[in-house]
Amino acid sequence: VQLVESGGGLVQAGGSLRLSCAASGSTFSINAMGWYRQAPGMQRELVAAITSGGGSTNYADSVKGRFTISRDNAKNTMYLQMDSLKPEDTAVYYCRIWGATMTSPFSSWGQGTQVTVSS
Repeated sequence: VQLVESGGGLVQAGGSLRLSCAASGSTFSINAMGWYRQAPGMQRELVAAITSGGGSTNYADSVKGRFTISRDNAKNTMYLQMDSLKPEDTAVYYCRIWGATMTSPFSSWGQGTQVTVSS
């Protein structure tokens, strides 16, 4: 299963960006999807996650009320709408999925997309 991320870039504080993560590959099902981020010198942290039906979401306290995670199951695509961005949101953002093929469960990471928020 391959994940392709897009939507990162440079934005001023207070601005918005929308990240996308599209999954493709052989027959598989997705159970949950999530966004992580890693700033220089910091550990990778979970930003937001969403279950297969989209009925349950989870956010890091630092992004609650500003970021919204969503998914389009028909397109195997997940989104992260980021509003009211702050310089401390600057990081490489990675998408991750947890799913299963016909024979086994798996977890895959995207290649990462840089988000830079200027003050």
